[in-house]
Amino acid sequence: MKLLLSAAIVSSASAFTTITSTFAGSAFSKKTATSLNAELEAILFDCDGVLADTERDGHRPAFNKAFQLSGIDEEWGVELYGKLLETGGGKERMTAHWNEVGWPSDDLIPSDEEGRAAKVKALHLQKTDIFMDLIDEGSIPLRPGVLRLVDEAIENGVRLAVCSTSNEKAVSNLVKTLMGEERRSKFQIYAGDMVKVKKPAPDVYNMAVEDMGLDKSRCCIVEDTHIGLGAAKAAGISCLVTKSSYSADEDFTGASKIVDELGDDAESGVTIATLTSLLS
Repeated sequence: MKLLLSAAIVSSASAFTTITSTFAGSAFSKKTATSLNAELEAILFDCDGVLADTERDGHRPAFNKAFQLSGIDEEWGVELYGKLLETGGGKERMTAHWNEVGWPSDDLIPSDEEGRAAKVKALHLQKTDIFMDLIDEGSIPLRPGVLRLVDEAIENGVRLAVCSTSNEKAVSNLVKTLMGEERRSKFQIYAGDMVKVKKPAPDVYNMAVEDMGLDKSRCCIVEDTHIGLGAAKAAGISCLVTKSSYSADEDFTGASKIVDELGDDAESGVTIATLTSLLS
């Protein structure tokens, strides 16, 4: 009798454990499926090199055209421009380059510091207008996987921002022209001229987090250069690196994940689940 009673108790306990485990497993799977996207609060994209490969085929020829229109005998080739990109920001890039190799003649750019700064600013504005014309003409396409990931984020309520060293007008126009007005309305834009110090300082990312009321531990940054990665690390935010034409051989030590591109195929490309898995 005691033996039979004991067996019954064990059998019942085993059944309860099985049912409980099955229920818990089911609940966990359901929770995982439903909360996966909720865990990722926002994606903070860099612009140039991440959304589109704009540096080589957009900004570089736009700089050269601006130089030509101003009578400046200067042409930045593909290889040279790759080296110049070690300085973040267009105005800073021109200034650093001419400080190193010598400034154009005084009749083209004043020799005093204030006059040089004013001319560099004017050149940069002219370059931006030329660059936007290239975008409007459809000369620069989005990189593979960008639209797919953006649409997945919108569908799942993940917030979006672009945090760039470029001019706000140029970034906003790129997003609107290449993604459409409806997608553009889902983005917050934070540009280099909105902060005191550009990347690799974390200022632009810190501004986005503060302005949007985000939790850094639930955000993921998408960058393409070691300068951008440095800004992400300084901000204390997880960072996925998608290599671009100029950054393929850079040192990305400290990146949460490194890929060649976001990828148009959701099965093999970067997804919301991918970025969620990188959260710190």
